[in-house]
Amino acid sequence: MAARTVTRLADRRLRPFGVTAAQFNIMGMLVSRPNRSISEMASELAMERTTLSRNLALLERKGLIATEATAEGKARPFALTETGRAAFDKAVPEWRRSIADLRLALRDPNYETVINGLRTIARL
Repeated sequence: MAARTVTRLADRRLRPFGVTAAQFNIMGMLVSRPNRSISEMASELAMERTTLSRNLALLERKGLIATEATAEGKARPFALTETGRAAFDKAVPEWRRSIADLRLALRDPNYETVINGLRTIARL
């Protein structure tokens, strides 16, 4: 329930940029690690492949990411387009404000304790 609430809040903050929180996270991964396959991204984002595929298709239709078939025609690496990078860069300050607001809301208990606990759970 808490995760859905945080996601809804982030989605609301990112709506003016034309992306959801999940899509913004995908774009962020492609900024730091471009040309990832669906399998690699799903694993690293801890996201179901079907959810990831649906979001990748939406991002591709919006012209924010692009893909090319490999020589073997198997894994399709994805990368941000110039438009996608510009959209991501514009959204980053709002994302950071969203995180700052979350930190304020979680003053007690300590934000770092909550985040570290969630990271521990995610590794299980």
